[in-house]
Amino acid sequence: MEMEIVQVQNYLSHLFFTFSISFLFFSLIVLLLWFRPWCNCHICKTYLSFSWRSEFSNFSDWYTHLLKKSATGTVHIHVLGTTITANPANVEHMLKTRFENYPKGKQFSSILGDFLGQGIFNSDGDMWRFQRKMASLELGSVSVRSYAFKIVSTEINDRLIPFLQSISDRNNSGTVDVQDLFRRFALDTICKISFGLDPGCLDLNLPMSDFANAFDTASRLSALRATTTAPIVWKLKRFLNVGSEKELKHAIKIVDGLAQAVIRERRKIGFSTGHDLLSRFMGAVQEQVDDKFLRDIVVSFLLAGRDTVASGLTTFFLLLSQNPAVASAIREEIETNKKDDVLRPGQLQNMHYVHAALYESLRLYPPVQFDSKFSAEDDVLPDGTVIRKGTRVMYHPYAMGRMESIWGEDCMEFKPERWLRDGVFTPESLFKYPVFQAGPRVCLGKELSIMEMKAVIVTIMHRFNIEVLMSKEKPQFTLGLTASIKGGVQARILHQS
Repeated sequence: MEMEIVQVQNYLSHLFFTFSISFLFFSLIVLLLWFRPWCNCHICKTYLSFSWRSEFSNFSDWYTHLLKKSATGTVHIHVLGTTITANPANVEHMLKTRFENYPKGKQFSSILGDFLGQGIFNSDGDMWRFQRKMASLELGSVSVRSYAFKIVSTEINDRLIPFLQSISDRNNSGTVDVQDLFRRFALDTICKISFGLDPGCLDLNLPMSDFANAFDTASRLSALRATTTAPIVWKLKRFLNVGSEKELKHAIKIVDGLAQAVIRERRKIGFSTGHDLLSRFMGAVQEQVDDKFLRDIVVSFLLAGRDTVASGLTTFFLLLSQNPAVASAIREEIETNKKDDVLRPGQLQNMHYVHAALYESLRLYPPVQFDSKFSAEDDVLPDGTVIRKGTRVMYHPYAMGRMESIWGEDCMEFKPERWLRDGVFTPESLFKYPVFQAGPRVCLGKELSIMEMKAVIVTIMHRFNIEVLMSKEKPQFTLGLTASIKGGVQARILHQS
């Protein structure tokens, strides 16, 4: 018996030693691949010979640099296994002409699956079409838009403005992190609109909720998976439950807890009388869908309604601090259209310059800086780039907003006038401005998010001047599914004289 135990122990020791050596060897290979400057174009051979961090403060700026140097606006980076494009013709090809050949793909679904599940942002085929149809019916209804506008207006007047007033009353001595402020505001509004739930995040006397922090962590670490050269690295860490994957698992558990609580509450009180999006969605389905499916819907609503709005508002006021002439023009338009402190939908529709300034801000700082698809079959892009089956193809809105070939020599200028024709806002093709995607997957919440951001901008600028302290510095973005500025954005809140 003792002999058998010794043999088992020897076998386990040998197995552990073999595993350890294999893991170390694998890690070495990954490191070599990560730092190997190998690309099929002369641009990448030149610029991948050093770490991008040595010259660029943001990963997206590095991509922009490479794409600007490319004659076609497209590069292929072997070490990442990715084709990246800022060519509008290629974007239209991917998002419309050959839409079926460029799904999110199983690889992408695997990366974000633990966090987003099979929600609308992480699904293809019948699952995506079903959710798309339901969401389109609800988000397109007049009653939902009216309901959302009422909630946004109430949140602005009852919470956001009083808080800003309290900061302004401190005789210029008080500052606030506006990125944190807008995240709290956006989380409150999206929870009310989507679930009929008030998390009360805009009480800045309280720390950010564990849920909000967990949501940020889950977003950041899910994005980290996408930057890993070999998927087996994060998959192995997840299997062993170590490092970032252990932290991600804990964060998702907290997110799931809130989602499950919301679903239980909706089932308890009944969804037939609710005006929130989740209740309407459950009522439209007219059947008992499982909680896992509803959980994925909840997380998708939160990602779309919180992070993108907060990011868009943060960079808007950052750019406004750098461009006082634009701020003056916006205030002039507000004074012309807004006669009292009551905000009305018709007033927002008439403010074409505000709309243009917001679109211009999103052009330079899109909340989602890039998006990826995986080619289902071999293909050739309009610019002649050959795409092999299974290749990750990324289109890059951040880089596209900085391309002279698309926007002209003044592409780096914050110039709302580029969106106006005889004083009327005139949109450009979504394929040269894919901030809200384009084609069959164009963002269904676009109009709601634009309404919310415009309402905040108009109401704040009618009363206050937000003086961003870092306005002359180039923002550095942290890793995440949406753009988030590292260290926050401190600002003074001054009463508008």
